[in-house]
Amino acid sequence: MPRFQADDEPRRLPLSAMLQALAHDESRERIAVGDLLAALGDRALAALLFVFAFPNVLPTPPGTSAILGAPLIFLAAQLAFGLKPWLPRVIASRSMSRADFVRLITRVAPWLARAERLLRPRWSALAAPPMEYLIGLACLLLSLVLVLPVPLGNMLPALAVSLFALGVLERDGLWVIAGAATSVVAAVVVSGVVWAMVKGAVYFITQVLGLGG
Repeated sequence: MPRFQADDEPRRLPLSAMLQALAHDESRERIAVGDLLAALGDRALAALLFVFAFPNVLPTPPGTSAILGAPLIFLAAQLAFGLKPWLPRVIASRSMSRADFVRLITRVAPWLARAERLLRPRWSALAAPPMEYLIGLACLLLSLVLVLPVPLGNMLPALAVSLFALGVLERDGLWVIAGAATSVVAAVVVSGVVWAMVKGAVYFITQVLGLGG
């Protein structure tokens, strides 16, 4: 199957502008995951990874993580194997009201617009194959952590995926390095939280319930 890269297509509107146009399309009552896929399907997988990852960095309407979290696993795997973006129907049909989507994009778009002004091709070997496949694998692992019910387990993995995605989108190796550094911090924080949860559970069982023998 042929590669699908941002460089294969002519430059279009900035990603932030495309998202705002979709949010303000008054012909839609709801915005489905499939609508995002249709609107951004001719962009790099990295663009879709950012769309589904970054909202998890910010406070969002209830249910947003459930709608936008699952696609990350599929998209990251596709980036790792160099495939075109695709989502199963059960995920693509998930939707939120346009009002909620507008509020979401109102939060996301300013951050994305700032990032777009800073992004530029540099150290491109770090953001192109074969490194791109390793980035996809890293994003897959981070996405699996993101969907787990771990306190504080969403923000840092989502931020790392977002940095990786923007780096690949614009072939900016500096942002890839930032994503890798954030991944390390996320791994330390999440593993610490999980370890604390395990110790707390063991203490509760052995001391509170008196089941430690």
